Amino acid sequence: MGTLDKERTTTGWAAKDPSGILSPYTYTLRNTGPEDVFIKVICCGICHTDLHQIKNELGMSKYPMVPGHEVVGDVMEVGSDVTKFKVGDRVGVGCIVGCCKQCSPCKSNIEQYCNKKIWSYNDVYTDGKPTQGGFAGAMVVDQMFVVKIPDGMDPEQAGPLLCAGLTAYSPLRHFGYNRSGVRGAILGLGGVGHMGAKIAKAMGHHVTVISSSDKKREEAMNHIGADAYLVSSDTEGMNAAADSLDYIIDTVPVFHPLEPYLNLLKIDGKLILTGVISTPLQFISSVLMLGRKTITGTFVGSMEETEDMLAFCKEKGLTSMIEVVKMDYVNKAMERLEKNDVRYRFVVDVAGSKLD
Repeated sequence: MGTLDKERTTTGWAAKDPSGILSPYTYTLRNTGPEDVFIKVICCGICHTDLHQIKNELGMSKYPMVPGHEVVGDVMEVGSDVTKFKVGDRVGVGCIVGCCKQCSPCKSNIEQYCNKKIWSYNDVYTDGKPTQGGFAGAMVVDQMFVVKIPDGMDPEQAGPLLCAGLTAYSPLRHFGYNRSGVRGAILGLGGVGHMGAKIAKAMGHHVTVISSSDKKREEAMNHIGADAYLVSSDTEGMNAAADSLDYIIDTVPVFHPLEPYLNLLKIDGKLILTGVISTPLQFISSVLMLGRKTITGTFVGSMEETEDMLAFCKEKGLTSMIEVVKMDYVNKAMERLEKNDVRYRFVVDVAGSKLD
């Protein structure tokens, strides 16, 4: 279908200032361009990054801001040059909606590392207008950054996979850990952590969950299927596990010392950072040098990896542990997320909510 003569408006829930309180906000969507897909939003997961952004904890927030980057919806219209999707398709949108398409990362199909990438919200699109996220009735997105949701996958389950699932899947694939016989650990059992543990187990790994307390042991062992559980303050247990792990996916989004976890790694082991932290981390260099260990980072994943991850989760029957809420509960959900009071991902039922 061609471009509409009149621009659409939609209503989302936006933060208006660093208090982070979300309230209804009506704004204009761009017309459906030749490469665009117009999507009616069904649901959207809540990520810890959303909390950082609405409260300006990273120091670069612009208001009003409609968050949400784990978006699932239905295609309502496609541009004249769209070839990947048709009206009626169920699709997903993650945290990026644009890139330069010319740089080395873009040409290497790792567009998430493009220096000119455009975020799903709290950014400016190529038309000069602010981008807004999935806590809204609709979005218009370049087809390059839209992915088909596998048939039969519940939309509420698919949402968290677009960020939490992908963030764990991408480094496991990239660093060659997508094979059996690997010993790994997940540090922090939250949204990313619980999906990381499930994905690693499905790849055939021996999986250890590391947490700051014992309260999630039963869930980790009996519901998620971890092979071992470590409490980070248990010196004896941590020492017994020294030099035993090929990798650790560190999902903790607040400052924490790294040495206790680096000691758990084998020679050539990798500590993979996924949590967004606004203060510098610290470690003693000899801990790395004496084991040829690596501290590395990873950022979500490419669109190619997103497709692979969704297919993998569908094949293995992997699901997120979620709590579905309506939009009028979203501020309470943010408060609970800040207190880590969710097992393990909130998903907003956007289509079933009153937005205005």
